Amino acid sequence: MAESSVLRWRGFSRRIEQQAGRRLAIALLFSAVVVLLNLCLGKVAVSPWNVMRILFGEGSASLSFIVEQLRLPRLLLGALIGGALAVSGLILQAVVRNPLASPDLLGLTSGASAAAVLYLSSFATLWGMGGLSMAAMLGAGAAALAVYGLAWKQGTSPLRLVLIGVGVSAMLAAATTFMLVFSPLSTTLSAYVWLTGSVYGAGWPAVRALATLLACLVPVLMLLSRHVVVQQLDEGLARGVGVRVQWLRAALLAVSVALSGAAIAWGGAMAFVGLIAPHIARQLIPVGFAAQAWMAALVGANLVMLADLAGRTLFLPLDLPAGIFVAVFGTPYFLYLLIRQRQ
Repeated sequence: MAESSVLRWRGFSRRIEQQAGRRLAIALLFSAVVVLLNLCLGKVAVSPWNVMRILFGEGSASLSFIVEQLRLPRLLLGALIGGALAVSGLILQAVVRNPLASPDLLGLTSGASAAAVLYLSSFATLWGMGGLSMAAMLGAGAAALAVYGLAWKQGTSPLRLVLIGVGVSAMLAAATTFMLVFSPLSTTLSAYVWLTGSVYGAGWPAVRALATLLACLVPVLMLLSRHVVVQQLDEGLARGVGVRVQWLRAALLAVSVALSGAAIAWGGAMAFVGLIAPHIARQLIPVGFAAQAWMAALVGANLVMLADLAGRTLFLPLDLPAGIFVAVFGTPYFLYLLIRQRQ
């Protein structure tokens, strides 16, 4: 049996597996290395020593601008986006009881994409790009409500959520393509960059806005985390032990929608993050949703940060969207998951 320790404070108690703690520490250390690489590498190389000096308020003004105003906010935004998508996917896979569930499967990505393209083609010239994030969040929320409403039949079931989600996602993807066909070329190009997923040009206002929103969701997720395991049980058994299954499922779905909607709003439709990061997290930490959520957040953050680093450095002077490399990294692992499901 794995070694563990128990943390208690008043009415709160939590068992902490020591092996999970060690693996989280290693993942955190790996994340620090990825952060340092992102701050050092680029069109202008900065040594690790100079990066540390800049972070502590020293160094030249030109290098400080590159590190603090160009690379650091982009890095942090990518980490927040990857972490939010990964945790959202982990929740969805638990609620739907399907290891291949992700924000893409339930129509959240398609809803955000359709709303973003509609905003770019119809309202961006009047209101500017400031409303794009809000439009994407509203689109993801509207798609989630549509899926949940259509799947409702004296309650919802995981199977109905998946089937309705696939249908709504396909319909919204068709609507997005229809809008792109009839949009001006400049709008289409902007929309394709957003649909691919990118943190290019990220600034501190976007980082603060997304971090604030995610910080508000963390306490809610902490309250619900100990109940996630109930979603793995048969519904009759769960009701028999006194669990309000439908209310719990709706609350978890709401948190998942908020996480993925916020991430997609500021980073675009990055595929595969919400699918593969939860699987890697469960392989590293087999039990304990709270520990799995922290690991998934670290895995998702590292995936997006590494993808953005590849987009910035591999094809200089070009700066390619991070979503391209997320797909490059994610596709082989996705095929591996499909092969495992067939065995």
